[in-house]
Amino acid sequence: MNVSSRGSRANRRKPMAEINVVPYIDVSLVLLVIFMITSPLLLTGVNVDLPRAESKTIELSKEPPVVVTIQANGELLLDTGNHADVPVNANTLRDGVLEAVKDKPDRPVLIRGDKSVEYGKVITVMASLKQAGVPSVGLMTQPEK
Repeated sequence: MNVSSRGSRANRRKPMAEINVVPYIDVSLVLLVIFMITSPLLLTGVNVDLPRAESKTIELSKEPPVVVTIQANGELLLDTGNHADVPVNANTLRDGVLEAVKDKPDRPVLIRGDKSVEYGKVITVMASLKQAGVPSVGLMTQPEK
């Protein structure tokens, strides 16, 4: 009898110290699918039909450029590097650009104007940026095919 009681103790399972990773894999796959679906939505912006011209590409530094968008209807939008186009008027445009370049005066400022916008509107925006103290203003174009 003694033998059988010792055998039952030896057959008892010892606790295992393992982590079940299956739920973590499931959560990771769900997050992957969510990010794959939402990432194209983050890259959307204002639809501007840029004029086509042969031009030299600019070298971007670590700081993203400040982009002033002039839509076809003449509305102004300001992107200070966070990819969020904020509607502005002529007065708040100067203040917003000055705020964005005050710490980094060599940060590029670009105008992205729709090709149907009047030439005078682009020149007015460029002149107001120059009066605000921006050293150089670039114009964005679509490359030729």
